Amino acid sequence: MTVAVYPGSFDPVTLGHMDIIERTAHMMDHVIVGVLKNNSKTPLFSLEERVKMLEDIVAYLGNVEVRSFDGLLVDFVHQCNANVVVRGLRAITDFEYELQMAQTNRVMAPDIDTIFLTTNLSYSYLSSTTVKEIAFFHGPLEAFLHPSVAEQVRKRVEEIQGKDTH
Repeated sequence: MTVAVYPGSFDPVTLGHMDIIERTAHMMDHVIVGVLKNNSKTPLFSLEERVKMLEDIVAYLGNVEVRSFDGLLVDFVHQCNANVVVRGLRAITDFEYELQMAQTNRVMAPDIDTIFLTTNLSYSYLSSTTVKEIAFFHGPLEAFLHPSVAEQVRKRVEEIQGKDTH
């Protein structure tokens, strides 16, 4: 059985992320979306909120589960009894960084392979950072996010901007 881990911050999860999750689910027996607790970033959503968001929108995919993790990716992959890491690539700049990470992971854990999926052209420009910027300027989010995620992003931005005015 081939078990793959698709790691990321998913703050918020975009349609580009969903494209990679869906395609991976069709290729692998089981997919674990690993939501990273990244201490170097200040997320828009808590770790628990990001996990819940993902669980809600991947529920229709029977072979996908969502788990949170912190620490080294290779340790998480081993804990999941997985043997493949999936990474999405939008541009050549992503490849340079991802290749370096894949090679580092391979040295630490030779039993884990990394596969790269190029993002659907429709989402090749898309990042969570870009989506957050659009949200803070009250731009349209429907082309970038699942409707339930777009609603949660809008609410969070309103909460933050409401606090800023007091």
